[in-house]
Formats: sequence, C-alpha cells, structure tokens
Amino acid sequence: MAESTNISEVLLGIAEHDPNALEGLFTARQDNLEASGLDPKSYCLANLAALIAMDAAPASYLFQVGFALDAGVTPEEILGLLVALNATVGNVRIVAAAAEVAAALEIDLEIAAEEG
Repeated sequence: MAESTNISEVLLGIAEHDPNALEGLFTARQDNLEASGLDPKSYCLANLAALIAMDAAPASYLFQVGFALDAGVTPEEILGLLVALNATVGNVRIVAAAAEVAAALEIDLEIAAEEG
C-alpha cells in the first residue's frame, strides 16, 4: 500500500506542477535534448509537432509551449508550425491544437473574437 501511496503522491505532484515532482522529468528532457543533437528551438518545435499530431492533452501544451518560449521560439513560429502541419495532420487536429496553444500563450480567444 505504501508504494501505491507514493505513486499517487508523485502523480499528484506532476499534475499540480510541483517542482520537486517534475525535477526528474526536466533532467530527462535535458538529457534527451542533448542526445538529439538538435538546437533547443528545433527540439521544442519537434515536440510541439508531436503533440499536435498525437492530439495530446491540454496540460501537455502548457509545458511544451512554455519550453518553446524559453528556448526563443516566437508565437509567430508556433503559428507557422500549425500552418505547416495542416497538410499532414489535418484541420481537425490543427483547430484543436490552436485552442490549446492559445491557452498556453495566455491568449483569450473569446476576447480576440470580440476585438476582431
């Protein structure tokens, strides 16, 4: 029972973005970036493309968009990625991803629609 309690605590920590619970994940990410041989921007764009192609969970976008912005990827480049992937993954995935990317970029689409 103690083992499942520990697992529950770790999963809860990850879900709540607890830095202690996430430390191992971030270390693994850094190791993977180095092993890939890609520059940080390309690595982040590749990860975002994978999320879009997989129709990933909304929380995944928060992390990956944050990592991408930290690596110097611009919101315009993320939009360009959505456009580039449309022909490959289709409109349905791009529309779903656009809403998640907007949320991760802290863009309120309802306000944007009213202003536009």
